[in-house]
Amino acid sequence: MSVFVTTLQAVLALLGIGLLGFWIIGRRRVPSDTLTFLSSLAIDIALPLLVVANLISDFSPQEYPDWWHMPLWWLGFAIVALVLSLLASFLVKKEIRSEFTIGLFYQNGLFFPVLIIVGLFGEGNPYLVPLFLFTIFHPSVIFSTFTLFFGKRIQREKLNWRRIANPVLVATVVGLVIGLVSANEYVPEFLVTIVTMVGAIATPLFMLILGGNIYNDLVYKADDNKRSDIREVIKFVAIKNVIFPLIFLALLLWLRPNSTVALIVMLQAAVPPITAIPILVERCGGNQKIASKFVVASFIFSIFSIPASLYLFSRFFPIPL
Repeated sequence: MSVFVTTLQAVLALLGIGLLGFWIIGRRRVPSDTLTFLSSLAIDIALPLLVVANLISDFSPQEYPDWWHMPLWWLGFAIVALVLSLLASFLVKKEIRSEFTIGLFYQNGLFFPVLIIVGLFGEGNPYLVPLFLFTIFHPSVIFSTFTLFFGKRIQREKLNWRRIANPVLVATVVGLVIGLVSANEYVPEFLVTIVTMVGAIATPLFMLILGGNIYNDLVYKADDNKRSDIREVIKFVAIKNVIFPLIFLALLLWLRPNSTVALIVMLQAAVPPITAIPILVERCGGNQKIASKFVVASFIFSIFSIPASLYLFSRFFPIPL
């Protein structure tokens, strides 16, 4: 029962921040175009610093000599998730296929698992560092490849391979190099404090932006609402929150990795999409409103689906609470 309660609290914490963003924009506490600035702050500054902070604080090759196994597990997970996402995309209308695919493929691989792991095991647990190593290239891949899913739909913008050198990738490489050469102790404490404090605002920023986008798309522009979207949203939630976890649990039962890898993979499969999905869709000229609906619906349903997935997982793999 503790798994259900802890996971519920973690999900409700994030949703509560999203509701605050909804209220702030709805009550006109800030102009709606402020979301553009907040989006840039979250993606280009806060998120990269969050990655650096995690690596500087928690990564050491001496403590984790097999650290490179985790990115390989992530690669396998990403390949399977991509195949499943592309196959599932044929179940929806062609005009929203790109939004549907990236919503399935780009999971909230860091924020949700961190909250759930800390809630289950406390601050000083052995699962956070493997989680960071597992997701070490995840943000970089997201922000380097999301345009590929839109192709010709990107207006007045060709694919720019310089996007690969985005701030998240640079931050990942810097943090990894610092850890590999054991230079962590030489980083001034005030710099660690700055990076940690600024990086910590990434999660609430994304949730505030999501809440604001929901208001703009679903309330302020309510006359654009389409009832036909409901069927597509139901399909998305069923695949993302139910089918994906079941498929990956079956794969874990077949492969039988150690309990740490299994827990992290299961969390990756069960969490909703990253909250930046509507931002990425908007940058590509896609349907931001349907993307927001996918994210919100998956978040709400995850209140029940994540605890259920972890409970089912605990029937086959030990979770030492």
